[in-house]
Amino acid sequence: MPALDEVAGRYSTILCDIWGVVHDGARLLPSAAERLLGWRRAGKRIILITNAPRPASTVQHDLDRLGLPRGAYDAITSGGEAGIAALIDPVRGVGLLGTADDRADLVDHGVSIIQRGFTELACTGLDEVRDDPADYRDQLGAWAGEGVLMHCLNPDRVVVHCGVREACAGALADIYEGFGGTVAWYGKPHSPIYDHALSLAGNPPLSEVLAIGDGLVTDMLGAARTGIAAIFVAGGIHAGETFPADFAERHGLGDWRPLLTVSDLA
Repeated sequence: MPALDEVAGRYSTILCDIWGVVHDGARLLPSAAERLLGWRRAGKRIILITNAPRPASTVQHDLDRLGLPRGAYDAITSGGEAGIAALIDPVRGVGLLGTADDRADLVDHGVSIIQRGFTELACTGLDEVRDDPADYRDQLGAWAGEGVLMHCLNPDRVVVHCGVREACAGALADIYEGFGGTVAWYGKPHSPIYDHALSLAGNPPLSEVLAIGDGLVTDMLGAARTGIAAIFVAGGIHAGETFPADFAERHGLGDWRPLLTVSDLA
């Protein structure tokens, strides 16, 4: 039995990252669908857990387009799902830093986007024009000086899209905090997304839960802080790197380490 299946076989529930594990932004990664389908046939509950700033329904539409069978997973949760819940409770006017598609998604799910006079800001990522986070420094500095609260719907700093590294909302939020701005973070490694994912799985004991992901400060740190085991996919965002020997020490995690390191789900 492959080591991946042997480890996964010990758990009833798998929280699986999407970008860098299931797809690369444009196509499914080799054997990912087959692996997930096999685990579900074996009785595992599969919850896809992503830092995408989009609601779960949009994430599912994108997975449909890429060809991932819906039978490969039980449910999806996302950073966007958690952020939207906060932005509509209660509904109030907020600014937006992101794309037109992001705006449409948020508005469709009840978020009120306004152009000026806002004291809160939804940050879903870079816009369609500026692809370098440094290009946003003046704008971010001004908002920080005004005391605007940023809601970061995607804590990822970077993703690999078809082999090209692209900056994400987390990179903008880091700059914002550097200016003294206040950021509310949604998605991994923060607890709300794990609470939601576990509720979708029926709240199994943490000892029965396994996380799979390619991000050190998102997937691995989130799993460790939640108290669940993990498999590190080294072929994603940290391709070519080994798992850092001092990871647990740097983050105050005792002797925590992933159970297994693999290059992909093949």
